[in-house]
Amino acid sequence: MNTCKGKWALITGSSRGIGQQIAMGLARQGVNIILHGRTADSTGKSAAMVKLLGVDVVSVHGEMDSDAGARQVIAQAVEIAPSVDILYGNHGIQNPWKEVWDISQAEWAKTFQVNFFSMVTLCNGLIPKMIKNGYGRVILTTSGIPDIPQLTPYGTSKAAIDKYVFDMAAQLKDTGVTIHSMDPGWLRTDLGGPDGMFAVEAVLPGALVPVITDVLESGTTFAAQNYRGL
Repeated sequence: MNTCKGKWALITGSSRGIGQQIAMGLARQGVNIILHGRTADSTGKSAAMVKLLGVDVVSVHGEMDSDAGARQVIAQAVEIAPSVDILYGNHGIQNPWKEVWDISQAEWAKTFQVNFFSMVTLCNGLIPKMIKNGYGRVILTTSGIPDIPQLTPYGTSKAAIDKYVFDMAAQLKDTGVTIHSMDPGWLRTDLGGPDGMFAVEAVLPGALVPVITDVLESGTTFAAQNYRGL
């Protein structure tokens, strides 16, 4: 039985790339979609694609480089959608490539604000209502990027997501809300670059596993590419 049909999902960073693919994958499962982009007009292409799949779709916008920006996204989502039952925290940035000694504290701070602190703000703003409703699925995008000190702010911010998810699972035990971090794999996207191992479409169906199945224990990190044959 598909228990996610008719639910509402907010997918941040869904104007293109991985987020766009997740939105389409959820829509095929009958999930209504809340798209997110940095600007009000950036989700037009994704919205047109999702509408063809026969579900309701709305859009929100806002930058994630400040707590106020993340709160703006939450406020829009709860105002225009009946509920937010599923959250995919998929937005993110990569710090500029430079030697680790030359990465400024400001660059560290910006990377953590966008990639980690905004995720915490989204969870704090949306999970309590999920708990009240007795149902919620939270999936935050992480990365398996290894051994690249020039990108260590990016990699460290993703490691923080993994630890946050692990700890939050204890808070959410027996509430009906689960939380996971998802490594999409090295995909050919704007962030992943043209040399990625997989096309962006390869994030499906693996990215949907915590929503469409109960095979993963809450609090775990999983690799979407491990479920390509699902």
